Amino acid sequence: MTGLPFDRPGRFWRGNLHTHSNRSDGALSPEESLRHYRDAGYDFVALTDHFRAEYGFPVTDTRPLRTAGFTTLLGAELHAPRTEAGPSWHIVAVGLPLDFAPLRPGETGPQLARRARNAGAFVGMAHPSASLLTAADAESLEAAHAVEVYNALSAREDRGDSWHLTDVLLNRGHRLTVYAADDAHFQPQDPPGCAAWVQVRAESLDPDQLVAALKAGHFYSSTGPELHDVRVDGGLVSVRCSPARKVLLTGGVPGAQVAQGEALTECSLPVEMFRHGYCRVTVEDAAGGRAWTNPIHLAAPPGNTASAEA
Repeated sequence: MTGLPFDRPGRFWRGNLHTHSNRSDGALSPEESLRHYRDAGYDFVALTDHFRAEYGFPVTDTRPLRTAGFTTLLGAELHAPRTEAGPSWHIVAVGLPLDFAPLRPGETGPQLARRARNAGAFVGMAHPSASLLTAADAESLEAAHAVEVYNALSAREDRGDSWHLTDVLLNRGHRLTVYAADDAHFQPQDPPGCAAWVQVRAESLDPDQLVAALKAGHFYSSTGPELHDVRVDGGLVSVRCSPARKVLLTGGVPGAQVAQGEALTECSLPVEMFRHGYCRVTVEDAAGGRAWTNPIHLAAPPGNTASAEA
C-alpha cells in the first residue's frame, strides 16, 4: 500500500506549483509575483513561465529571490504540438535545470516531458479539463508524475476540476499523484491567486528535498481545509482535519463513503468497497473549499505502472 505523508519526518510546507510572471504572459515581475505569495504566508513557489519561442524559452531564475524562510523551485510550463483537441501540450515541470534546452525540431509533448523528467523535474499534466485532454492523450504522457487535478484559473471557465480523467487513468493502472495550483497570471480578469496549493512534507525548505518529496507523493492538495492526519488501519481510513462539513472516501469504483456534520474534525470510513484498487479522501469545509489526499493504493494495479520510477 502506498504510504501517506502525515507521519513522515519534518513538517508540511505550503507552496504553489504553477505560476507565471511577465517573463511570459503574466502581469507581474518575478519579484512581484513571488512577493504576493510570500506575504500570504507561503513557504515556496515554482515560477513556471511558458517555455515558448516567443518568450525565449525561459526557465526563470528565481534563486536570488530566496530567503531564509521562503524558497523557490525552478521550472516552466512546457509546450509542444499537439493534443487531440488542442494545438499544444501544457506540461508543468518543476525542478528543471536553468540550461534546459529549447524545444527540438519535431519533438512531441510526450518526448519533451520525458526529457524534462530525465533532467530531474517533477512533471505534471497541466489543467487537463481546460485543455480537453482525452484519455489517449494522457496515457501517451507516460513521463508524468502527477495530474493537476484542480486549477484555480481554469475554474473561471468551469473547467477547474480534472478528477474524472484522473480516476480513469488510475483505474487503468497508472500510478499518478495529484496536485492543485493557481496557474496565476495576475491579469485584471484573473482570480487573485492563493486559491489552490500543495502542502509538501519535508524536513526542510531545501529545493531538492521539496522536489524529491513531490516525486515521492509526500504531499496533499487544498483550496482551504487542512489535513492533520490520514491513515489506514483495520479496514478503516481515519481522518483528522480542520472543521469540515463533509468527508468523502471515493476511488476506483462508483459510489462513496461519506461522513457529514457541522464541524467534523475527525471520522473513520470503511475501505471495503475499494479493497481491490485505490481510494482517496476529500474534505470539504463550510465555505466550499476542498482538500484531497493523493490516491491511496490498497492493491497492486492491474496493468500499466508508467509513473512508478522517479
